[in-house]
Amino acid sequence: MLLLSACDRLGIADPAKEAAQKESDARATGSACRHAGRAIEDCYSLNPDAARASIFAGWKEMNDYMRENKIEVVKPELPPRTEAAEDAASESASASASESASSSASAKSKK
Repeated sequence: MLLLSACDRLGIADPAKEAAQKESDARATGSACRHAGRAIEDCYSLNPDAARASIFAGWKEMNDYMRENKIEVVKPELPPRTEAAEDAASESASASASESASSSASAKSKK
């Protein structure tokens, strides 16, 4: 019995825990989308890998909660990221990583 309870410490994945984590992440994503005033369709398109049923459940829960408590939508201050912006960000991150690697390599060679 003791050996079976320590499987997570060995790095053996538990499919039930992973499924529950994915479902709760999708529900939280749906709730956040509703709180930010996003339409459910926008939330689906911004999060294609998340389960739609879980996103909807979170969105609906937050919608009901916001109506009951008269909570206003909180508009996001940052513009939504586009694919072009993500590509540029990943290119600049890789460029800065290669610059720092080359500068540290040159600093080591000067010693």
